[in-house]
Amino acid sequence: MNKCSGNAHKSFKRKVSKIPRVEKFIPADLPMTELETVHLKVVELEAMRLVDFVGMEQEDAANKMGVSRRTLWKDLKSARKKIVDALVNGKIVEMHGGNYELFEDNGD
Repeated sequence: MNKCSGNAHKSFKRKVSKIPRVEKFIPADLPMTELETVHLKVVELEAMRLVDFVGMEQEDAANKMGVSRRTLWKDLKSARKKIVDALVNGKIVEMHGGNYELFEDNGD
């Protein structure tokens, strides 16, 4: 018989060195009453920042965040999908939350 412990999907805190300067982006050309919201986690934004903005390889970014490459890839994929959804469909992007710890990094 296979037993699965309650820790099978334990979530580890990711290391984040930059938090967003703003919490929300709002499309300018649509009435607020028509807008839906996409919720982007801080850890998803950090994954995108390191790989897409800073230009790190995924393995290096994963090490910096203290996660596996697979976890980084999941965060990156989720973030990209949310951002594209917001841009294509004119949605608000709110950035908050996620399981992370802030650390100071002078490297980038």
